[in-house]
Amino acid sequence: MKRVLVIHGPNLNLLGEREATIYGTETLETIDGKIKEAASQHQLEVETFQSNHEGAIVDKLQESRGAFDAVIINPAALSHYSIAIRDAIAATDLPVVEVHLSNIYRREKFRKTSVIAPVVVGQITGFGSDVYILALQAVVQLFRTVV
Repeated sequence: MKRVLVIHGPNLNLLGEREATIYGTETLETIDGKIKEAASQHQLEVETFQSNHEGAIVDKLQESRGAFDAVIINPAALSHYSIAIRDAIAATDLPVVEVHLSNIYRREKFRKTSVIAPVVVGQITGFGSDVYILALQAVVQLFRTVV
């Protein structure tokens, strides 16, 4: 069974409590439940992880090497400046999909640049919590095309 790691970045633990007009009203716990349900439908094993700390995310990415077959990451605000996370993703040698609940390209100017984007296989933004489900579907497709 293929294993997928889902990483949630800073402040995503406050989903459902903060800026509902941007991030929606679902809690992270609800979103994780949806992810796990969708993963089981695709015969995937999934582990979710959330941290507000850049170093913890870097550590988790490094630990993913050899333990997972793909990573889905919502680096949140760290998307725009974390070279450490970018480099950790590049070092995993795994397919990584970047996701964002909101469309970062329709938001403030500083959010329109992701230093993560150049080292991931793709990016899904703007569809609320469905970005995670869409990313799982993309990962399944990647697994099918890898010989």
